[in-house]
Amino acid sequence: MKKALKIIGIIVLLLIIALFLTPVLFQGSIEKMVKKAANDNVNAQVEWSSLDLSLFRNFPNASLSLEKLRLINEAPFKGDTLVYAKEFNLTMGVMQLFKDKGLSIDQIYLNEAFINVKIDSLGNANYDIAKAPETSKSSGETKKPFQLNLDHYEINSSKINYLDESGTIFLKLKDFNHSGDGDFKSSVFTLHTQTDSKISFDYDGTNYLKDNSIVLDADLEMDLENMKFSFLDNEAIINQLPLKFEGYVQLFEDYNDIDIQFSTPSSDFKNFLALIPETYAANLDGVTTTGDFKLNGVIKGKVDDTYIPTLDISASSSNASFQYPELPKKVEDISIDVEIKNETGLVEDTYINFNGVKFRIDQDRFAGSGTINNLTTNMLVDFKVDGVLNLANISKAYPLDIEQKLNGILNADLAANFDMNSVEREAYQNVNAKGSMKLSKFDYASPELAKPLHIDVATVNFTSNTAKLNTFEMTSGSTDLKMTGNLTNLLGFAFSDQPLKGNFKATSTNFDVADFMVEADTSSETSDTQTASGSSTEAIKIPEFLDISLNFDAKSVKYDNLVLKNATGSLVLKEENAILKGINADIFGGNINLDGMVSTAGSPNFDMKLSLNTIKILEAFEQMELVKGLAPIAQALNGIASTEISLKGNLTKDLMPIYTSLTGNALAKVINAEVQKDKMLLLSQLNTEFNFFDFDNLKVKDLTAKLNFDNGAINADNFDFNFDDIRVDVSGKHTFSNELNYKLKFNVPAKYFGDEVGGKLAQLSNTDLSKMSVDVPVTLSGNFKNPKVQVNTQNAIQSLTTQIIQTQKEKATNTIKDKVGDQINSILGGNKAKDSTQTDSTQTKEESVKDKVKDIFGNFTKKKKNN
Repeated sequence: MKKALKIIGIIVLLLIIALFLTPVLFQGSIEKMVKKAANDNVNAQVEWSSLDLSLFRNFPNASLSLEKLRLINEAPFKGDTLVYAKEFNLTMGVMQLFKDKGLSIDQIYLNEAFINVKIDSLGNANYDIAKAPETSKSSGETKKPFQLNLDHYEINSSKINYLDESGTIFLKLKDFNHSGDGDFKSSVFTLHTQTDSKISFDYDGTNYLKDNSIVLDADLEMDLENMKFSFLDNEAIINQLPLKFEGYVQLFEDYNDIDIQFSTPSSDFKNFLALIPETYAANLDGVTTTGDFKLNGVIKGKVDDTYIPTLDISASSSNASFQYPELPKKVEDISIDVEIKNETGLVEDTYINFNGVKFRIDQDRFAGSGTINNLTTNMLVDFKVDGVLNLANISKAYPLDIEQKLNGILNADLAANFDMNSVEREAYQNVNAKGSMKLSKFDYASPELAKPLHIDVATVNFTSNTAKLNTFEMTSGSTDLKMTGNLTNLLGFAFSDQPLKGNFKATSTNFDVADFMVEADTSSETSDTQTASGSSTEAIKIPEFLDISLNFDAKSVKYDNLVLKNATGSLVLKEENAILKGINADIFGGNINLDGMVSTAGSPNFDMKLSLNTIKILEAFEQMELVKGLAPIAQALNGIASTEISLKGNLTKDLMPIYTSLTGNALAKVINAEVQKDKMLLLSQLNTEFNFFDFDNLKVKDLTAKLNFDNGAINADNFDFNFDDIRVDVSGKHTFSNELNYKLKFNVPAKYFGDEVGGKLAQLSNTDLSKMSVDVPVTLSGNFKNPKVQVNTQNAIQSLTTQIIQTQKEKATNTIKDKVGDQINSILGGNKAKDSTQTDSTQTKEESVKDKVKDIFGNFTKKKKNN
């Protein structure tokens, strides 16, 4: 006995060792076999990161696990991922591992997968990757390298996308869990399934379901031989709506046959609330309802390239009500009668009837009805709404998940009928519309607005081709606004995604732009896109759906620290462009005129022509960033100026100029100004370099300067101006970062040299200096905050020396002429005079004059410093 037990123990031990060693010994050959099976079965690229073989995980069966499995399409979807799975598990009998003619798989597990199903506009399907089975030449039998003899399968925590471009259908399942049990070895069997998921569904660009919850427990009779699948005992829950359904789907080679009926198992009105997405309907626990709600439907017929199943779906309710336990108001007198029908099987013959939808909250009643025909061709719409709503009561009766409270009174009495082709072609003569809408005492607050918006009253009258805004009175913060005008294609905007077109006239006594702007933190800009003020806000976009023209008249407009008075002009918003025309306003004690454009289509940019007329220079400098960049020296001028600027360039995302991108020109004229040297270090330094004038006593008058902008620099064309009788010639440039590169030339009359210097020069040259002047070149570099002033005395010395020598030569010539004349007269008179015309060397005298001027001029330019 002991020997037998020992033998049994040895056998068990050997079996356990074999179970451990088999995956190690055979894993390589098994992986090759799996790759061959995959290549033999599909026209796609199959990849995985690792293969794991275990004989213990699902003992007594073997478990084959593929990690990070990818199934990648070939043409015409080359490179697209059809399937990705974090883990793909196959369970099979142990002996399957040693077969050389394919695998028979019993169970499949797919975990954390993404399945991306796509049908292109030509009808090609990316899941059509199966290869035709090979036929043996010797036996004539079809080889089956891969057999699914399943009894169980699971898909866990996965996502499935289904896109049909030919039918513009998009179905998305997320958090998808599904399992099935059945005998797939049999041709007829019952499949027991369980499914739960979040479902979203779009058709032809319209969203019908968005993350709606669905739970389905279904038993299906699977007739694989006839490809007929019948629903036996089935119940589904969509959101919180229970549905029972029965029928079948049968697949044929050229078409599919469908016959499905569904209905709600009870007629409680709570079933209607369950149709509303859970995000908006909240929890229905504790909700009290009265009345009924019935949902019934039949979907029946064949499906092929021409036909869809016929439809007969209805939803109805009468004299119903509901109230949420935590809310004070009840919605009562609810009546619903809606039908979706198709009687021919042609998709264009599908229509929807809203025979009546009514409800009441307190004393406010609202009703609507309508029809929609020709859904897929030239859609025909006919509707009518009538009633009054106190918007504050909506959130008191229904749990809306909104950030701000609704209030205000909405009155509506509107009817319209039209076809979509006419709307899209703007053939509004084919549109019939009449009625009105009125909104009063409406408040709106949002994180996107700096201040709450209050609409005191807004009334709109509708006709066939326009929606006329008769009254619009609004306030926000310190801003008031009144507006009238017309919207010429409200239906095109509402139903066919056309731009909203209109013409309006607006008036305001005070309009503060800050009441409508909210700052938002964003990542830092690079140096090339940083504005002068260093501001950084959320990107501002001009809405692309607007095609609006607005004429305005505002007594006061405030933007940042700018205040414009008596502002008039027009603003056109179109194709993400803001076009400004004839803008005129009082500012800086003068007047501004502006024409131009700002565009946010693509990279933001602008193109402006601006005139500032007889403005106060200091006010403009203190309040306008552009003036600070263009003319920093303006901070030292107290007076009146005018300027004309033509400028274009790129903008940051908060619509501030990128200075390095600016191009254009300006013509600036200082009409009359006093110089305040203490306001700018550059002027103070110039003042210390010379003693022939004092900025404290200087005035600028009729100074005209031409500027042009290029690559972030402001270039000054050669211009000149006078400080009293001192002329200054200017050329050079500076940058918006205040770097300087200027050349100045002061033409200084000799009288400014003072009595001491003037007397010495007069003695040296024996010359009247009253008409003599000298050019003093000055180079400015560094920046406005730390300027470097360099006076070129050598050129000044050379200039003054040349003038003195020239004057002396002219005098010497005249003296010689006089003496020669005297000698001739003496000879003619008989007198013999002694020749006394002797002169010093001209070169020696020039050097002497130059040395004297150099000493005197050098002392002159340093005099003020020494004093």
